[in-house]
Parts: sequence; structure tokens; C-alpha cells
Amino acid sequence: MTPPARPPKYHRILLKLSGEALMGGEDYGIDPEVLQRLAKEILELSRAGVQVGVVIGGGNIFRGAGLAAAGMDRVTGDHMGMLATVMNALAMQDALEKLGGFVRVMSALKINEVCEDYIRRRAIRHLEKGRIVIFAAGTGNPFFTTDSAAALRAVEVGAELLLKATKVDGVYDADPKKNKSARRFEHVSYEEVIQRDLKVMDTAAIALCRDYGLPMRIYDITRPGDLMRIVRGDNIGTLVDNRTTA
Repeated sequence: MTPPARPPKYHRILLKLSGEALMGGEDYGIDPEVLQRLAKEILELSRAGVQVGVVIGGGNIFRGAGLAAAGMDRVTGDHMGMLATVMNALAMQDALEKLGGFVRVMSALKINEVCEDYIRRRAIRHLEKGRIVIFAAGTGNPFFTTDSAAALRAVEVGAELLLKATKVDGVYDADPKKNKSARRFEHVSYEEVIQRDLKVMDTAAIALCRDYGLPMRIYDITRPGDLMRIVRGDNIGTLVDNRTTA
């Protein structure tokens, strides 16, 4: 007899996906197979009763900071990057709805023809009704990354956990691709992340999570099923919070 599935540990979470995660093995854009797999995992959470918010980056389409370094006006570049996140959010909405999910895209930039404006109370109401909410266009301001947007939205909507999906299985004391002896942390404090410059997220996002006591878990997005296992309480990847390590 198959044992019953464990109930979720978290009631409301926010998932941060990089735009690069949507590329899969491609050099640019969106890999439909990767999009479909991620949509299935997100929808599985929603159907298990978890309220899910999602922030998606735009690096698979456009990076404002990169072009700014090459001479483009930084504000213009960042606005273009925000629009790239809207494109990714609409793609994820479409994938989720094709699987039967109920989804709302809310943009920090006014773009009413394709999605809703971000309004905090409305976003919380969508979550309470079981809709998956995808937060697009970052914070709506230049010079802030989608990492900062993820931390901000997570705090605003009262998420219990911020999940950052990467292509690495946690936080290391060095780049594991360059240093085979790099050590992975199972748990690290926000203060240590800042002091050791561990490159988990940008410092503004880390400081916001620290100040509001929001735990974060970094995990490998390429491993199917880990998202649900984390939400059920499994110790996967690296937990970052305000507790000091022993």
C-alpha cells in the first residue's frame, strides 16, 4: 500500500526563477520542454494547497546591465530587461493554464493590455483564492535586480519561504565549477552570506530577507521533484536564515 503523501510544511511560498533557467540547453530564449516541466512542478504545489508566487528574471532574452556596460543608458537597459521578464511571465502563464492552472500575471510596470498592475492587496487575494501569481517587471525601478524584486514581493505578500532556483545544488564557499574542493553549506546565516560575499543574491535582497526574518532556500532547478520535496520539509540545497551556524 502506498503511504499517503506528506502535507506541505509551508502555506505560502515565493519561487524565484532566473530567465536563464528557461533556456535549458539553448543559447537564447525559452526551451518549451523546460518550461513545461517547471510549470508542472509549480502546478503540483498549487494543487497540494500551497499558495505560490513566482518571480522570473529576463536574462534569457535581455540583460540591461550588460548593455549598460557596453555604453547603453542604464535606465533604458533596465527598462528593456523588465519588459523581458513580462515576456517570460506570459510564457509561464500560458504553460500553466494549458495544464489547467489558474494564473495571474501582475506587472510592476503599467501594461494593462497584457497583464494586471501589481497591487499588493489584490495579489494577496489572488493567492488566497488559490491562483498562482507571477510577478513581472521586477520592482518597476532601474538599478534593482529581479533578486531584489523576489525578496520584496515575498516580504510584501507574507511568504513563509523564498526559494531561489539555480543550476547549482546550494551555496558553496567557492565556485564548484572552478574549484573541485569547494564546500557546500547545508545552512548559512544572512550575515555570513554578506560578510563572505557568497553571491547568493544581491546584497539588497539579502538585507531585506535578513531584516524581515524571511528564510531562503537555494536549490538545483534541474533536479525534478526537489521543489515539492523542499515544500514538504526535506533538507535539500542550502537554507539561509538569521540563525548563526554552529
